[in-house]
Amino acid sequence: MALFGGLISKFKKVTNKWSQGVSNLFSDSPLTDEFWEELEENLLAGDVGIEMAENLIEDLRQTATDRRIAHTAELKGAFAEMLIERLEEIQGMGRPIDVSVTPSVIILVGVNGSGKTTTAGKLATILLQQGKSVILAAADTYRAAAIEQLKAWGERASVRVIASTHGSDSAAVVFDAIQAAKAAKTDAVIVDTAGRLHTKSNLMDELAKVGRVAAREAPGGIGESLLVLDSVMGQNGFVQAEVFNAAVPLTGVVLSKFDNTAKGGIAFSIAGKLKLPIRYVGLGEGASDLELFSPQVFVHALLDMENANDAEN
Repeated sequence: MALFGGLISKFKKVTNKWSQGVSNLFSDSPLTDEFWEELEENLLAGDVGIEMAENLIEDLRQTATDRRIAHTAELKGAFAEMLIERLEEIQGMGRPIDVSVTPSVIILVGVNGSGKTTTAGKLATILLQQGKSVILAAADTYRAAAIEQLKAWGERASVRVIASTHGSDSAAVVFDAIQAAKAAKTDAVIVDTAGRLHTKSNLMDELAKVGRVAAREAPGGIGESLLVLDSVMGQNGFVQAEVFNAAVPLTGVVLSKFDNTAKGGIAFSIAGKLKLPIRYVGLGEGASDLELFSPQVFVHALLDMENANDAEN
């Protein structure tokens, strides 16, 4: 997979739903109170969040004053730099998953319907394309359909799937998968956990057990624990992060179904509020439609900047 192959065009399809209003504000018009009000309204409409939107407006106003900028078009580049900086200040933003320890264990968590099983299959595809070997662990034992779905991904990618019967102990599945990976010297174990409501303490306790087993049995402990967050939910999904992080400390976020949302500003909300790096974004249903998140490409596509291609270099 090319590092950002097709990412600009995919992001533009997403951001155009929201960004036209933002980008169009930076025409060659004088800076007025109306401009600042409309910019804030557009940021809020895109799910940037009140606190982040206010901070961006305040900083951009200061930039306009410091640089004696009188027209909106002159602010566009400064605004892009500001947005990129907000994303890049979170360490690990857009970093590939680390499989330097064999086997590396990647645990995917999230609520029902967030897209964990599909993400597991896509991550396996990415690692296979990098020449890595993968085992998928079907630790979602609550839904027989989830086990079958993961097996289908395994067949498609010619990847071994460790599974048990419906209703079995999910931690035992993870144990078996790690032992199998050790025996076969497999590079990575991707664990698909059950979708669970963050308000159900018993289910979160079980997830914590999965984490303890993985931390104990994997040579390097848990390599990655990624929250798969449905982009369509927007900020309604933020409370999930705190609860899941308590059960299995999170190393990042995968934004699934990003191609279905008109609120691309969720990326800035995650950076500003959750302080978690976005690692990948789902931009389609295909096996190759999981992409590394690039702050530069995302912002340049958002603002429809002519030099967006520079972000690929």
